[in-house]
Amino acid sequence: MQETRYFTPEGGLPPQSQLLTDRAVFTDAYAVIPKGTLRDITCSRLPFWQGMRMWVLARPLSGFAESFSHYIVELEPGGGSERPETDARAQSALFVVAGSIKITIGSKSEKLGVGGFAYLPAAETWTISNDGDETAQFHWIRKAYVYVDGLDRPEPLFVASEADIEPSPMPDTDGTWATTRFVDPADLRHDMHITIVTLKPGAAIPFLETHVMEHGLYVLEGKGVYRLNQDWVEVEAGDYMWLRAFCPQACYAGGPENFRYLLYKDVNRHMDFL
Repeated sequence: MQETRYFTPEGGLPPQSQLLTDRAVFTDAYAVIPKGTLRDITCSRLPFWQGMRMWVLARPLSGFAESFSHYIVELEPGGGSERPETDARAQSALFVVAGSIKITIGSKSEKLGVGGFAYLPAAETWTISNDGDETAQFHWIRKAYVYVDGLDRPEPLFVASEADIEPSPMPDTDGTWATTRFVDPADLRHDMHITIVTLKPGAAIPFLETHVMEHGLYVLEGKGVYRLNQDWVEVEAGDYMWLRAFCPQACYAGGPENFRYLLYKDVNRHMDFL
């Protein structure tokens, strides 16, 4: 079983002596949000929650990436919510990177520790709490579910740890590039995929992917060099990349450890007409 290591932001503020120069950039094709921007003054809170704060990494923006939002939530011991989701259209994916959380649906509860994953369908009633002794952190990705006549809504899904899933190697890569899939890609009830991509040191995505799927990529471990549109950008654990549809993308893993990131993309549906 592989060791699970994930970067977690600490908040706080930099010293007054720190230079303002950083790697943050927002273009018409992509954005890079470095880990150093996740500070106390950039966090937010939500109604009907206790003991929480969150950083918003992505939100629907007209003319940019429009399909999803991505938060990092910090939940104190004893914190939680009886009404975490206020939009019945929204489906959710949660991925725990520190501590533990408990999700309750009806009379059934699931506790998820580090590496745990949950999928919560749209219009599902659920609650969340941190019953542990340490602060929990988790990624929360939300998307309005696109219903299709003749397809059932997916049911809730819980995975105790990503380490329980055998990564799927990409063809002709000898396992140097692999994907951990939380949801069966052949299950067309799902209109978004959340995966973890792992590239061993020196491995590459060896072509400029250019496709309709929007992306959010949070670097969990390691460092790499990403080609985004016309630019080469260095990224490391804690950085976030936000890509609109058709933004060209490729990368090299830098080492000395694996380069790993949590990936969102929208899939399996017709394109809407405006």
